[in-house]
Amino acid sequence: MKVTFLGTGTSQGVPVIGCTCSVCKSLDFRDKRFRSSVHIQIGKLSLVIDTGPDFRSQILRAGISSLDAVLFTHEHKDHTAGLDDIRPFNFMQQKDMPVFGKYQVIEQIKREFSYIFTGKRYPGVPMVETIEIDENQFVIEGITITPIPVMHYKLPILGFRIGDFTYITDANYISEESLKLIEGTEVLVLNALQKKPHISHFTLDEAVAMAKKIGAKETYFTHISHRLGLQDSIDRELPEGIALAYDGLQLTLD
Repeated sequence: MKVTFLGTGTSQGVPVIGCTCSVCKSLDFRDKRFRSSVHIQIGKLSLVIDTGPDFRSQILRAGISSLDAVLFTHEHKDHTAGLDDIRPFNFMQQKDMPVFGKYQVIEQIKREFSYIFTGKRYPGVPMVETIEIDENQFVIEGITITPIPVMHYKLPILGFRIGDFTYITDANYISEESLKLIEGTEVLVLNALQKKPHISHFTLDEAVAMAKKIGAKETYFTHISHRLGLQDSIDRELPEGIALAYDGLQLTLD
């Protein structure tokens, strides 16, 4: 399995034009972040989790030439707004794109992208096959995917486990039942928004505590706010086995 972080940032705390803070002035490419998304390649199967507003640029930058399915964690725009940009894959692959999400995610997509679902579709609009999922395991081309229910303040959303890889973003609470689903994960991805308390996201300290509780061999933080600080500085604060992810980071799992 090959995992590529397409984006590790968030719309939360985005700098304004003309900002001269240390992150904006940084020459470290790791401090320049698109909205959170990840690409997973397992043999010939190519998946992405979430299609935020930067999706087109992310796909071009990563050089992804085929895509078999899209998984959505939840319905917020910073995770769904780029869905229209699956059109090149429709054209190249000559098939509808399977899109997996909970009921409320699928319904939100149908509202936001209503032109996709009209009876008389305009030529060239995205072609999707919506597939409703819940908290039960499902299979895509022989690969088992385990949804991980977590809470984003009062909004129930999903993380996903595929083999020994678990991806969770936009969470501030993980139940004991969900923790059992994560047990044995070798590589964990978890959101860590900023250092100050937040109503719906883990802070850096909360994410570290949760990572230690889960005990994965490697943990990477994503959904990183501009307010968190410089990659190099934060990485030096983190315990062994825990690091900030960054756009373009690639991991290979057995």
